[in-house]
Amino acid sequence: MLAIRRAHGFSLVELLVVIAVAAVLLGIATSDLRSLVRHQQLKAALSDLFGAIDLTRSQAITRGMRVYLAPSGGGWSSGWTVFVDKDGDGIPGEADELIAVHGPIAEGIVITSGFTSPWVPDYIAYNGGGRSCSHASSMAARWGTLSLTLDGQTRRIKINMLGRARACDPARDGESCSGPETP
Repeated sequence: MLAIRRAHGFSLVELLVVIAVAAVLLGIATSDLRSLVRHQQLKAALSDLFGAIDLTRSQAITRGMRVYLAPSGGGWSSGWTVFVDKDGDGIPGEADELIAVHGPIAEGIVITSGFTSPWVPDYIAYNGGGRSCSHASSMAARWGTLSLTLDGQTRRIKINMLGRARACDPARDGESCSGPETP
């Protein structure tokens, strides 16, 4: 007697159904992964800028003199520099002591600012006591908000008149996280 052996495996139709389901699941996962990556880019930019503000303040206290944080030529999204403004022009240059330089942040992140006593070019300064101050005077307080926006998400860094900075999320924190209009 001949034994009939039946082949085990998948038919072409079954294989195509599995591939189609896998493709749909991969498409869903990819969009979620992109959203996660963009969220992390915003979080990293916020952390880097917050760290630069903290460095500026701590260097001002350590040195007992005014220290600046200023955006690069193309604005905050192009990067920033922490420096001692030895030539008094409010922008980092050859005569100034550079403390730290940060390059551009992730593409698509827009940073806007709104401070008391606006000054062009934009800056954040701390005096030797660790208080926020203006370019014109170490005793004149200057406070405000930096807003970072990406794909409809906004995070803010708020600097009070004493120079203390805090990060917040306007979607979660409401009125306590108000700031300039974001694009």
